[in-house]
Amino acid sequence: MSETNPAATAEVAAPHRYTAALAAEIEARWQDFWDAEGTYAAPNPTGDLAGDPETVAEPKMFIMDMFPYPSGAGLHVGHPLGYIATDVFARFQRMTGHNVLHTLGFDAFGLPAEQYAVQTGTHPRVSTEANIRNMQSQLRRLGLGHDKRRSFATIDPDYYKWTQWIFLQIFNSWYDESARKARPIAELVAQFESGEREVPGGRAWSELTAAERADVLGEYRLAYASDAPVNWCPGLGTVLANEEVTADGRSERGNFPVFKAKLRQWNMRITAYADRLLEDLEGLDWPEAIKLQQRNWIGRSEGARIDFPVDGDHITVFTTRQDTLFGATYMVLAPEHPLVEKFAPAAWPEGTREAWTGGHATPAEAVAAYRAQAAAKSDVERQAEAKDKTGVFTGVYATNPVNGEKIPVFIADYVLMGYGTGAIMAVPAHDSRDFAFARAFELPMRCVVEPTDGRGTDTTTWDDAFVSYDATIVNSSGADISLDGLGVTEAKTRVTEWLAAAGIGEGTVNFRLRDWLFSRQRYWGEPFPIVYDEEGVAHPLPESMLPLELPEVEDYSPRTFDPDDADTQPETPLSRNEDWVNVTLDLGDGPKKYRRETNTMPNWAGSCWYELRYLDPHNSEKLVDPEIERYWMGPREDRPHGGVDLYVGGAEHAVLHLLYARFWSKVLYDLGHISSAEPFHKLYNQGMIQAYVYRDARGIAVPAAEVEERDGAYYYQGEKVSRLLGKMGKSLKNAVTPDEICAEYGADTLRLYEMAMGPLDVSRPWDTRAVVGQFRLLQRLWRNVVDESTGEVTVVDTEPDEETLRALHKAIDGVRGDLAGLRFNTAIAKVTELNNHLTKTGGPVPRSVAEALVLMVAPLAPHIAEELWRRLGHTDSVVHQDFPVADPAYVVDETVTCVVQVKGKVKARLEVSPAISEEELEKVALADEKVVAALDGAGIRKVIVRAPKLVNIVPA
Repeated sequence: MSETNPAATAEVAAPHRYTAALAAEIEARWQDFWDAEGTYAAPNPTGDLAGDPETVAEPKMFIMDMFPYPSGAGLHVGHPLGYIATDVFARFQRMTGHNVLHTLGFDAFGLPAEQYAVQTGTHPRVSTEANIRNMQSQLRRLGLGHDKRRSFATIDPDYYKWTQWIFLQIFNSWYDESARKARPIAELVAQFESGEREVPGGRAWSELTAAERADVLGEYRLAYASDAPVNWCPGLGTVLANEEVTADGRSERGNFPVFKAKLRQWNMRITAYADRLLEDLEGLDWPEAIKLQQRNWIGRSEGARIDFPVDGDHITVFTTRQDTLFGATYMVLAPEHPLVEKFAPAAWPEGTREAWTGGHATPAEAVAAYRAQAAAKSDVERQAEAKDKTGVFTGVYATNPVNGEKIPVFIADYVLMGYGTGAIMAVPAHDSRDFAFARAFELPMRCVVEPTDGRGTDTTTWDDAFVSYDATIVNSSGADISLDGLGVTEAKTRVTEWLAAAGIGEGTVNFRLRDWLFSRQRYWGEPFPIVYDEEGVAHPLPESMLPLELPEVEDYSPRTFDPDDADTQPETPLSRNEDWVNVTLDLGDGPKKYRRETNTMPNWAGSCWYELRYLDPHNSEKLVDPEIERYWMGPREDRPHGGVDLYVGGAEHAVLHLLYARFWSKVLYDLGHISSAEPFHKLYNQGMIQAYVYRDARGIAVPAAEVEERDGAYYYQGEKVSRLLGKMGKSLKNAVTPDEICAEYGADTLRLYEMAMGPLDVSRPWDTRAVVGQFRLLQRLWRNVVDESTGEVTVVDTEPDEETLRALHKAIDGVRGDLAGLRFNTAIAKVTELNNHLTKTGGPVPRSVAEALVLMVAPLAPHIAEELWRRLGHTDSVVHQDFPVADPAYVVDETVTCVVQVKGKVKARLEVSPAISEEELEKVALADEKVVAALDGAGIRKVIVRAPKLVNIVPA
C-alpha cells in the first residue's frame, strides 16, 4: 500500500488555495505592476517631477521614517516594524483622499563602512552601495509604497552638495539677539564698518588685518572653528564622542586610554537657539517623554553671573543660588579652565596646608600633574557622586565680592568646562559635592540657609549639606548688603540687583546645552567646503565649486600613536592626499594657494535636512523650490511651525538627530530659505521587536533556531542554556530575516503579523510560531472570495442580511478610526472578526461586503487586496480607491443591555434602545417584575439613572 502526502493531496484537491507559493507569485507580480505604473508617485504642485500635473490640491500628507543606515548584515524582522507601519498609514491616507508623499533614502556616511574599509581595503562607497541595493531588495519584497523617484543616499554628490551649501549658510550667518534670528554675516560686517556696532577691543574695523577680522567674526558665526576640549584617543588616532568612551576612561573599541585634549574643531552655535528650541516644543505633536528629554538636555536655568577678583583678573561663575554668596568659602576651576595656567605661582603661599598641595613642591607642578590625571578620566567618571573628591590648590586666592574675604582657588575634576563657566563658587554648607570636598581638604564652611530639620547652624556637627529652596537666609550681612531674614527668592533678587549696581555681575540665564562639535577625523564623511589661506584664515568655497567631492586615499584609517602619549595630534586620512589638500584657487581676488580642511562632517550632517530633499530631489539650482516646500511642509492652522505630518522612528534619537535637525531648520527658516521653522510636526516612537537570547554556561550566545525546549528548560546540542528576552541581532544569534518569513508565508502575512503583535509604540517579543495565525486569516479571506478548486470568484450580487450589514459597518467604523490613530493591531482584530462572521455564514459572500472587506484589508495586506480587487472585476488599482464609509444607522446597536441594581445588587437586565431617555428607562426598570419582587413593597428613596446602561434603585 503506497503512502500519500496529505499536503500534496490537499493541494491537488484545492489547486487555487492561497499558499506561500501563490502569495510569492502574486506579490512579485503586483510589485512589478506598481513600479511600472508609478502607482506611488506623489505629484508636486509645480509639476517638476516627470508626470506631475501642473496643479495639486489639498489635502496633502507627508509621512517619513527615520533615515535607515544600510548595514552589511541586512535586515532582520525587527527593522521593518516602523516601515510597515508608515506604509499602512500612508496607504490609508491615500484612500481617504490625500496626496501622500512617502519615500525612503539612506543615511550612508559613517563609521561602519569606514571600519569595513580599514579591515578589507574595500572602498566605503563600494560596500555601502552594495548594502543599499540589498536593503532596497529586502524592502521592495515587503510591498512598501514608496515614491522611488525621490529616493537618494547622503553619499550622492548631488545630495551632499547641498549639505555643504547649508554648512556655508550657517558659516556665513550670525545670531542677532535683538531680532532673535539668524542674519547674514555681511550685515554684521556692515555694522562694524559703519560704526553702528562697536568692534570688540575698540579699534576701527578698517584698522584690523584680515586675520583679526576673521577672529572677530568667529566669535559671532553660527559655524566656527575653535580650540575645543575633546576625547582624544591616540591608540585609535581619532577623537571620540562621549558615547564611545567607557566609564573608566577608555575607548569602547580597542580599550585604549582616552585623554582630554584641546584640538582645533568645527562647532555649530546651537546654543544661540536654546530658548527658541525650548519654546517651539509647545507647538509640536511629540511624545511628552521626548519633549522632556529635550528640555532637560537644553537645561535652561536662571541665576546670576558673578565676578570674583583675583590677581588683577577675575573668575566668572554662574550660579542659580546667588542667595548663598556669603557662604562661598572657596572656589573650584575645571582642570581645563583657561585661567588655570595663568594662576599657578612659583611657590606656595605662606600657610598652605599640606592636604592642598598633592605632595608637590610648587603650584605649577601640582596643577600640571593633576590636569594630566584628570585628562585620563571620562566626564561620566568625573561626575560620579560616590567617588572620593580629589583636587589641588592653585596657589592663588580670590575675593568674595560680597564680604571681601580671601578664599582659596582649587582645581578639581568634579567641575567640568561643559557647564556654566567651568568655575564654581563653592558653598559647602549647602551643596553635597562641595561639602564632601571641603571635608576632604579641611576647608571652612558657613551656614547661610537656616536648617529646618533641627540640626542647628554649627556645621562642625553636620554629616552632609543642608539644601533647601524654602528657608530663611542667615549669617549674610556685610557692609553694603544684608540678606538676613529674607527667603531664598527675595534674597536672590536682592543679590542680583546689588551685583548689577556694583558692576560685578548680573542676572542671567544659563543652559546645559553645549555647542555642537562638528568635526570628525574620518574619511567617510562630507568634506568641509572650507580652505585656509597662508595666514590660516578660513574661506568658504563659492557655490560654483560645490560639491567638493571626497578624494581617493590609499589608507582609510586615521594614524594611530603610542596609546599613552596624550600629546600627539590626529592625522586624518584626507591629510595624506597632498594633491587634494594643497590647491591654487581663484576665490574672486586672483589665484592663490590654499590648504583644504581635512576633517569631515559627522554622519548627523546629512540627516539634518533630508526631509527637504524628499520634496525636490532633482533640483540642481536650489535647495528646494519654495512653492514645493510650502505645499508639503509650510505652516497650517493646526501646526504653526509647519513640518512633516508624521515622523516615525526610535526614541534613542531624542537629543541628537532631532535636536540637530531642529537647529538647522531654524537657521534655514531665519534666512528665508524655507517656510517651516520646525522639521517634524508629529513624532511617533515605535517600540522594538525583541527576541529571546540563549546563552551557554560561558555566557556565549548560541543559535536560537537550534535550541530545543524540554520540560520548561532549554537545550543546545544537549547542554542546558539560559533564556532572556532582549534585542534581536546577528551577534546574538537570534535574528530572523524578513526573507525567511516571506519565503514561508508571504510578505502580506509578515506585514499583518508585525502590525498585530501589539500597540505600535510598545516593545513586543517575536514568535515565529505565531506568524501562521495571520497566514490563516489571509487564507480565510481568500476562500471568502475565490473558490479553491476552480479559482472562480464566488461572490454574489445580492443584498446582505441585516446582521451582516451591522457587522460590516461596525468593522468599517472601527477599522477606519484605528488606522487613522495608528492602532493597527485592533484594526486587524476587527477585520478578523468580520471575516470570521462571513466564514460562519457558510454561503456565498455578497459582492458589496466582499469589496468593502478587500478595501479595508488593502492598507495592511496590499498584495492580496490588489489581486482580489482585480479578480472582483475592477481595472483600477486598489491603492487609490476610496476607503469605505460606515452607515451610522448600522453602527449603533439596535438594543443595549441595561443593568438594574437594587441595594447595589443586580436584580435585572433589560434590553433597551440606545436612545432611550432617562425618564423612560426609569419607568421600564420600575415596572420589571424582577425589580418589583426585589423591592417587595418597600418605598423608593432614590433612583439613579445612567441611560442607557444602568439604573440603581435605593429603597426607603
